[in-house]
Amino acid sequence: MAALSRVLSVIDGGGPVAQRLVRALHQLERQAVVVGFTGPPGAGKSTLINAYIRHLRQLGTSVAALAVDPSSPKSGGAILGDRARMGEHVTDSGVFVRSLSARGHLGGLTLNIHALVHAVDAAGWDVIILETVGAGQSEVEICRVADASVVVNSPGLGDEVQAMKAGILEIADILVVNKADLPGAANTVQQLTGMLALRSGVGRDVPVITTTATSGDGVEAMAYAIGEVTSQATPTGRAVRARAHAADLIADAAANQVRALMGNTVNDRLDELTQAVLSGELDVTQAAEKALRSIGIESPT
Repeated sequence: MAALSRVLSVIDGGGPVAQRLVRALHQLERQAVVVGFTGPPGAGKSTLINAYIRHLRQLGTSVAALAVDPSSPKSGGAILGDRARMGEHVTDSGVFVRSLSARGHLGGLTLNIHALVHAVDAAGWDVIILETVGAGQSEVEICRVADASVVVNSPGLGDEVQAMKAGILEIADILVVNKADLPGAANTVQQLTGMLALRSGVGRDVPVITTTATSGDGVEAMAYAIGEVTSQATPTGRAVRARAHAADLIADAAANQVRALMGNTVNDRLDELTQAVLSGELDVTQAAEKALRSIGIESPT
């Protein structure tokens, strides 16, 4: 475990050594099942993951959990809340838990999550669990990485559930209503079931499962549903998802570089364009095309 921790630290830090490690790992076909958990803050993701790990260990399955925590504003490192909540497994040699810092990356995961998953897989773990930061509907990235995406909710989220239908609700393979012993659980199940009818392009039914992580109720049913989804994962499907994720990351990095270049060199021009947008002279797309041309980039539109 110590060696794996060092490898993850190197990959997470980036640089030439990390790139050599990633190239070597890329040659290996992934064997582990990857399960992603996401959902709004307060839904009880970490406690539910802890119960899921307990269930897997009773079956003799080895588990590695990568919990992406918010970045510390001072150090940039992870605020280790999730690892603390999984502390009961600290002495179990069949469980590996690592907190990772999001480092400001949007989407709920860390920037080089594919390489980190490859490294854990190469170390021989059966199941790899990913937990997102839990910041809300931007966390759709998980479906590019995990074989099964579990979206965790809890009773009483109200308007937050409504907002989710435009975000992380769209990518759920399994919907979980955790804290089902609280009032309003049945209403939340009804809400989510109704929202599923609004999803387009769904090839199969998405189960809505109730759990109470603190007691373990419903965890076995959730684990069964996860197994049903992950059994359909194929190397080809994983490769397609990984390429799509890499393309998204490249586009994001390119956009950041363009933004930095415009901010450093054409402040006056940007001021003109922002005023034109606010006055209605240009729409945002037209202004973007003019901004790109000002730094020598021709818009594809």
